[in-house]
Amino acid sequence: MKTIPVDRLTTNFINLLEEIATTGDPIELDWQGKRFQISPVTPKNIATNRLDNLVRRPNVIIGDPEDLVSISWEHELNLDLP
Repeated sequence: MKTIPVDRLTTNFINLLEEIATTGDPIELDWQGKRFQISPVTPKNIATNRLDNLVRRPNVIIGDPEDLVSISWEHELNLDLP
């Protein structure tokens, strides 16, 4: 991430916004020892598949995932409803 002093922001604001919009990379501002970030806001596309947003975690299931298909859960359920 690129860090710039805040005085460069005031003199070059439009160019910096164009750079952020083009690259998609945020820019960090340094002002009196504090850091601020300008980043593009990307709207979430409702049409995209929500499953695509999941983080892949290949080591979560230890063993063969196919074994999960044959697990019987009947003994865990109490279907005697009033």
